[in-house]
Amino acid sequence: GGGGGSMLILPALGLILGYADPKGTHHLYMAAAMVTNFVVAVPASIRHRRSGAVRGDLLRWLVPITTAALLTGVLISNVLSGWVLVLALAGFQLAYCGHSLWLVYHKIPDFAKDQERATPGRLAAGSTVAGVIAGILGLGGGVIQVPLLQMLCKVPLRQAIATSSVVMVVTALCGALLKLGTLGTHGQDWQDAIVLAACMAPGAVMGALWGAKATHTLPLTAVRVMIVGLMLVAAGALIVRAGRSVGWW
Repeated sequence: GGGGGSMLILPALGLILGYADPKGTHHLYMAAAMVTNFVVAVPASIRHRRSGAVRGDLLRWLVPITTAALLTGVLISNVLSGWVLVLALAGFQLAYCGHSLWLVYHKIPDFAKDQERATPGRLAAGSTVAGVIAGILGLGGGVIQVPLLQMLCKVPLRQAIATSSVVMVVTALCGALLKLGTLGTHGQDWQDAIVLAACMAPGAVMGALWGAKATHTLPLTAVRVMIVGLMLVAAGALIVRAGRSVGWW
């Protein structure tokens, strides 16, 4: 529910299937993850909407700007080698874990409605950063957009997660189509990405539905600690695999 499914999907694919082509295989995994993100985002956003936490007033800014920025990020990713993107994703995961642990340690309370500062400028800035990074790394965007909505705009956490899940329905679809359409430049077949996504989608949807429910029932600290544990394992797996693929060890 906002933790970033691709940050777990991408390491899992690398750990299970390996990197046959250090420069191109990760691009294939990114395309598969983006397709899976879209499939996951639809039921998750429906559940969040039913909870009443989705902010329609934010969507009109977040959807178009995040989508354009994410497509830009995908185009940037296409000029980078796969192993570079693997290490970049691992670095981002570690940074994300550090931020989450900082929030847990300092016991930062959630924002109240009267603290919100969701101005058009702040929303545009956050959406641009979230979209570009998500496109480069092959993420759905929520894992970046949620903390930015909190830090820049002081949107309550559950509303930020719920709203970003709806944004991801559009961004993940557009990003997936662009990545699939450009896989040939990396020596990869878009049909292989669809097959991988079809294999992952059922389990990913079940996990996302549980995560969306947990977002509205578990204490925020428990949610953050649980996500950090998963991300640390995933980052370690990425670094090990990327190093092996380029002969570092």
